[in-house]
Amino acid sequence: MPDADPRRWISTFLDARSAEAGAARNTQLAYARDLLDFTDWLTARGGSLATAGRDAVEDYLIHCDAQGLSKATRARRLSAIRQLFRFAFDEGWRSDNPALRISGPGKAQNLPKTLTREEIVRLIDAARTKGRSASDRMRNTALLELVYATGMRVSELVGLPIAAVRGNPRMVLVRGKGDKERMVPMSGPARAALSDWLACRDADDDLARKSGRPPSRFLFPGDGRDGHMTRQHFHLMLKDIAVLAGLSPARVTPHVLRHAFATHLLAGGADLRVIQTLLGHADVATTEIYTHVLDDHLKHLVLTHHPLAKKA
Repeated sequence: MPDADPRRWISTFLDARSAEAGAARNTQLAYARDLLDFTDWLTARGGSLATAGRDAVEDYLIHCDAQGLSKATRARRLSAIRQLFRFAFDEGWRSDNPALRISGPGKAQNLPKTLTREEIVRLIDAARTKGRSASDRMRNTALLELVYATGMRVSELVGLPIAAVRGNPRMVLVRGKGDKERMVPMSGPARAALSDWLACRDADDDLARKSGRPPSRFLFPGDGRDGHMTRQHFHLMLKDIAVLAGLSPARVTPHVLRHAFATHLLAGGADLRVIQTLLGHADVATTEIYTHVLDDHLKHLVLTHHPLAKKA
């Protein structure tokens, strides 16, 4: 058993989880934050991970509710706590799992927010004007075209290696959650924008070599620790582009662009299983939420195309 320090419990659990399940770094960080919040709450009340009972876990969930945390956040925290205690039980650190039979709050079924095709066009047009230099404007255009053409998660987009798009490919290999790989097709406009951006990238790489600096292996380099553009940078840049496009920045996020990709494909007649594959969803149930977004569109189709729905 690790010592009484709760951080040792958490770090040991997360290391094992990463090795066994290949959990993504962002998921690991979210679990760490949730578990640290729980252990800090326990410590403030004289409790510990070794001694906490079911009542302590239930009291913590009540505390989270009182803080105004959403159902989704509370459900995620309970899941993290339950998994930590299950790991402790398997390792023999505890003789029980006090969170095992606690019912979670469940997740609210929020329909994904999306944008119209016209709004997407306005965003891409605005990206062509956003930036101090021609290189910046080409990069921003490539980012917007690529994320809308492929539906990539923001972490997949900013971390894309430059080798993945060399040779003007029609399909791009994407490494997603849990290191799972999938192929996503690229549209003609996305390939054209990438071609322009790669020309700028190659010129930048030549200058780097001449000054003795190694060229970046990422399609969208950045000054951060990982060597590529950060998710936060892209998020803020997207807000600026939304303003230029005449859209409320509160409506435009990287995830909303991913939703737009899926919703527009479904509206165009794409099969739900195909969209599941393109998005990298492990379960088609996750993809099915997009069918609810199209309720009005589907009603219109029935009322205008079904022979018995037409007026005499």
